[in-house]
Amino acid sequence: MKKVILSLALVAIASGAFAQKKVVSSAEKNFKKGDLEVALTEIDAALENPETKDNPETPLLKARILTKKFGQDSSNVASTVETGRAALAQFTKAMEMSGNDKESKIGKEVYKEEIPDLPENFKPYSIRTLKNAAFEKALTTYENEDMEMAYEFFNLMSDIDPTDTTSSFNAGYIANDLGKYEDAKKQFKKLIEIKEYNKLSSYYLLIQIISSEDKNPEEAYKYVTRARADYPDDKTLSEFEVQLLLQMNKMDEAMASVKTALAADPNNPGLLLRYGYLLEQSGDMDGALVEYKKSVVADPNFFEGNYYTGAIYLEQAKAILSKINDLSDAEWEKNAPTMTKQAEGLYAEAVPYFEKGLSLKPDNVEIMEILYNVHVRLKNTAEVEKYNKMLVAKLGADWMEK
Repeated sequence: MKKVILSLALVAIASGAFAQKKVVSSAEKNFKKGDLEVALTEIDAALENPETKDNPETPLLKARILTKKFGQDSSNVASTVETGRAALAQFTKAMEMSGNDKESKIGKEVYKEEIPDLPENFKPYSIRTLKNAAFEKALTTYENEDMEMAYEFFNLMSDIDPTDTTSSFNAGYIANDLGKYEDAKKQFKKLIEIKEYNKLSSYYLLIQIISSEDKNPEEAYKYVTRARADYPDDKTLSEFEVQLLLQMNKMDEAMASVKTALAADPNNPGLLLRYGYLLEQSGDMDGALVEYKKSVVADPNFFEGNYYTGAIYLEQAKAILSKINDLSDAEWEKNAPTMTKQAEGLYAEAVPYFEKGLSLKPDNVEIMEILYNVHVRLKNTAEVEKYNKMLVAKLGADWMEK
């Protein structure tokens, strides 16, 4: 009797295992037929059953089902990304159960190459298929100017294949534009660790995020130093270095850096501007003016160069007028007319630089106000009226009271 009971138990166990294998077999048939929801229900049951859940072919089949579903979903919304990520998770699980051996039977199925234009029934629905589908969706959403979803699909591609530098850069670039700075930094930091990759643009964007958005010049400077070791001749990195040293108030280091950079690139308007700024901070206004004017000669459309040049002329004029106020009566009679004329000459020198700045940024009301006040000082009635009308149009009739 015991033998009969034992035999019946063994038969029951075998029947249960066979039944579960039939479920997996049915899931595969429905997958191939395109009945994906039925196939998913069946494979989920198999993943819960002790007889089939530990077989790496079970999560592999679920990954293939989800990959097919992902590719067929043309809505390209958040739920589409979730399907793609669920597929990736199942591919990862199947590989882990196979010792992450790409040469194993499972590994070869997971990473099976997809030949372009294969008929539906011959597609491998491997992790390569998943990546190709994510790429198509990334391009489609990008062309449709849906940047949020384009980022998600490029990011998914990057997670599917961490060695794909193009998808990582695209994900980082779009994330930066969207204000997803932590996501962007993650991608750029990953890229700069790849030895053979041309990582200069990744350095640029990473440094700018850390400096401007994180407001952490010390951390940004670390990356500039590292970037300059990789790209010692890059001129933009030289500008970044000077800019960051200025932000950290390391004036001596900044002066040494800008002089070295200008020796290699003497007509760089950004470097000339920073050199002028350093001279201005040291009290050498004349030297600063020379460098600011050089920056405008190097690039006539350099807004900052025009603005800073005009501003130096104004500062010099105000300094003269301040000295006039401090003159004794006797000195005033003797020197005030000449000094006043000299100050007015400096005001006049400033005008074309501010006019150029305004032409480059026509909505800049600060420059409109500067030009208004300069022309009031110079008694240029027509110009005063011109800038008054511009300011009224921008700020209202009571703009002077604001």
